[in-house]
Amino acid sequence: MSDHTSHSNHTSLPNHPSSSSQGVASPVSQSTLLQFAIDLADSLSAQDRFDRLLNAVRGSIPCDAVVLLQRSGGELKPLAQKGLGADALGRRFEIESHPRFSAICQSQSPVRFERDCGLPDPYDGMLQGFSGDLPVHACMGLPLLADGRLIGVLTLDSMTPEAFEHIPLQTLDVIAAMAAASLKTAMLLQHLEADSLHARNVISELTQEALAKDGGELIGDSEPMLKLKQELALVAPSDFAILIEGETGVGKELAARTLHGLSQRASGPLVYVNCAAIPENLVESELFGHVKGAFTGADRHREGKFSLADGGTLFLDEIGELPLLAQSKLLRALQNQEIQPVGQDQVAKVDVRVLAATNRVLQQEVEQKRFRADLYHRLSVYPVKIPPLRERYGDVSLLAGYFLELSRRKLGLEQLLLEEEARQVLEVYSWPGNVRELEHVIGRAALVANAEMAKESVGRPQSLAVGLKKMTRIQPRHLGNIAVDLPLSPNTEQGSVPESAGSASAVSLIPDPASELGLKAATEAYQKQLIVRAVSEADGNWAEAARQLKTDRANLVRLAKRLGVEVVRQVSVR
Repeated sequence: MSDHTSHSNHTSLPNHPSSSSQGVASPVSQSTLLQFAIDLADSLSAQDRFDRLLNAVRGSIPCDAVVLLQRSGGELKPLAQKGLGADALGRRFEIESHPRFSAICQSQSPVRFERDCGLPDPYDGMLQGFSGDLPVHACMGLPLLADGRLIGVLTLDSMTPEAFEHIPLQTLDVIAAMAAASLKTAMLLQHLEADSLHARNVISELTQEALAKDGGELIGDSEPMLKLKQELALVAPSDFAILIEGETGVGKELAARTLHGLSQRASGPLVYVNCAAIPENLVESELFGHVKGAFTGADRHREGKFSLADGGTLFLDEIGELPLLAQSKLLRALQNQEIQPVGQDQVAKVDVRVLAATNRVLQQEVEQKRFRADLYHRLSVYPVKIPPLRERYGDVSLLAGYFLELSRRKLGLEQLLLEEEARQVLEVYSWPGNVRELEHVIGRAALVANAEMAKESVGRPQSLAVGLKKMTRIQPRHLGNIAVDLPLSPNTEQGSVPESAGSASAVSLIPDPASELGLKAATEAYQKQLIVRAVSEADGNWAEAARQLKTDRANLVRLAKRLGVEVVRQVSVR
């Protein structure tokens, strides 16, 4: 948007058309308008409409970056962009924290920022092909209104300082109307899918509350995540008990909150229980409650979690840690919707939907007699598997952008950016701790980078010190131990693993920088080498290799097949 000088200016464009010969914009053609109208009426996805909209905007107004953002409460959420880095769509911009966004949102007409505007730029460091503070350039924002209400913002940036000075107002009005119509259509379809105003309000409140709790939005456009979102939307309206399975840190609690928010019980309570944290002798009291005098220390009547969740949802996290005795009583509550508080003869009726989560493989726990088979079948009416982060190709950058913005707010920074080399490290790392680990890595890296920046600014001239504080950049060295875990290039012909390979020494692992391979190839090469090494160490045993890699055998075999890794059996004759 522009350089940061001593004063800040922005102007609304005049309310009369201008057609200066110096202008770089051209009127929106009739064919473009016709195609846009067809797109709105067609059964395109919202993302397709947004992409075509931005292409049409760039065709009418030459610019280096254009971003469509939707207003959600006090935030602006990027929906589509051209010209920014990959993490831009994962960010959530707090309007009050960004004066330029605030100025656009408060205006009723397009806002063109003066070239010497001193307001900080929310896109500093994000523009593709440019690093550091953006030089003097053109910046403009269009408020998108529907029924007199601000629903979003369209921003345009050009590295040509005078690019937007002579744009006809009619062109801007048409573009704003096109963008507002596209956004309004997408919002309307989203509202219709929610099926009621009440459900929409609940989802919005849950989203805002979850964002304030450092993560409550299912972020990701990878195939596994799209499938997960479809499954959650399908099963949420039912009253089925749901078993949520997945590794530690994948977001099982987030999936449970999403299910509750999309269900018919969204107006009711969502009660959380960590089964692993309850002492064995207090499990029954915690779940079903107790009456005064029921046992030593029971000095008053206490309602259990089932009673508190009546009319809503009960989320039992780490269900695999529940003692066998408590499992039998939980089964009765699920079957009959009846509970019996400790020390009370009468049973009480409840109306509760149960969601359970575990990082264990409950089917194996049943086989080992550590979990009741009847309870397992009652809970797993519709099992939901949360994919690990290593299988969510392309989602790391989006999640990184989300956590970068959270860290920026917590640390009070003007801008927090991720260098491309650091992004490549994040992309190729295997993430054994999944999304939670990524969040912690970004948070720690932000702290380290900010401390390093503050140290560098000591003793510098004031103008340079202010510039250093203004923009904090995360380098690979700030990422800690994961920075040394680089992608590995294949070293076995056609990805085959000799069955006779008895140890990892049979496979040579050679570092290969991601910058040479590209992110997708580097990620696949890294996964390929991990699989080759694990299968080699397991003497060709896929089940053992899956245990080493902490994944499911069937998923490992499918992934290996896609990557061209196979166990080759050889017969030799002496």
